[in-house]
Amino acid sequence: MNYKTAKYIFLDLDGTIIDSVEGITRSAAYALEHFGIHVTDLSTLHKFIGPPLKDSFRDFYQMNDEQAEEAVAKYRERYRVKGIFENTLYPGIGDFLEKTSQAGYKLILATSKPEPFAKKILEYFNLLQWFTFVGGCGLDGSKHSKADVIAYILEENQISDTRDIIMIGDRKHDVLGAAAFNIPTVGVLYGYGNAEELTGAGAVHLVKDIQELSALFLDKTL
Repeated sequence: MNYKTAKYIFLDLDGTIIDSVEGITRSAAYALEHFGIHVTDLSTLHKFIGPPLKDSFRDFYQMNDEQAEEAVAKYRERYRVKGIFENTLYPGIGDFLEKTSQAGYKLILATSKPEPFAKKILEYFNLLQWFTFVGGCGLDGSKHSKADVIAYILEENQISDTRDIIMIGDRKHDVLGAAAFNIPTVGVLYGYGNAEELTGAGAVHLVKDIQELSALFLDKTL
């Protein structure tokens, strides 16, 4: 596959552009505390990075829909004030975004994070300028899955030929969401997934770092 002929690059946010472990785990712990669940080891909450938030509370803590929605509300209570800024950029990702944009690729964010939060994070790190569109879930629970987000992006940007698109992400949810539209995914191993998870979901290529990622799309590595 010649990645240099793609027109669009869809990118996940958490685990692909930003290391969001602190903001996500601290906010998840805050929400769980509301239910009397005390988490002392935040590393046990790394599983919250990637999947839709409501699904995580249901799947990992056996909450029903009503409880999961309440947990999401408590999570966002902290996240919108503190957690949203508890992120760091992966080394080299800013240069990658700038150079791929300048090379003519149209960069589109495809995240399960609420769209307003995603835009605020990109603005905070001065990255929004490189994106032609930001797609995320709705604060009202709409566009719940990664496939929902991608469907929304395709419709809003009037993209009919998905052969022009490459997805970049770190979890199986990125791979499976893109695969629903026959979009191939490059899996990044510096995020929160691993080779077994990504290849098992159908990722077409794996890269260990941003230098390898750059080599796929640009004539020279960063």
